[in-house]
Amino acid sequence: MTDTINTLAAKLAEDTLKVMDETGDDRFYMEVGNLLAASSQSLEEAFLTEIRVRLSERQARQFVIKRLTDHRSKLKAIEKQ
Repeated sequence: MTDTINTLAAKLAEDTLKVMDETGDDRFYMEVGNLLAASSQSLEEAFLTEIRVRLSERQARQFVIKRLTDHRSKLKAIEKQ
């Protein structure tokens, strides 16, 4: 049963993030979580974990990309001197 819950939670999280990206509603996942809470606490918990992991990964990736971009900009500035 755990595998089913995790699989469903992962797919639902992916779909939810797509809706959030398209609509710009960064709290939509809370509505989905509340809907799940009414019928399946296990699925709600797995879903919220999937969402948190994915949102955290996005933030970390943006941080890494910014750091690399800044570094490359500094290198280009030095090369121009």
